Amino acid sequence: MRYLIVQYYKRPSGQLDEVVSVVQRIKTRDLQSAAVILDFQTQSVVKCSMDGVVVPKDWQRIRDFYHQHYSRIIDDLEKLHSETHHTE
Repeated sequence: MRYLIVQYYKRPSGQLDEVVSVVQRIKTRDLQSAAVILDFQTQSVVKCSMDGVVVPKDWQRIRDFYHQHYSRIIDDLEKLHSETHHTE
């Protein structure tokens, strides 16, 4: 897996739901609907917007923010890609 994708959905009550997925390839609908897409192979921010406002694509800052909430997923992605870089 390569990408961490974060999507936000607003419930009828106004409350936000956050959905996180890990995928190998980005689909067109991911680019359209995701708020955040992080590429762990290149350590880059593909997309980052909050409520339609584009946020600066600062890899370390955004990675650290999501690491607070999804540390296991992010640690696994980083481990996978650090092993990949050592074998290439």
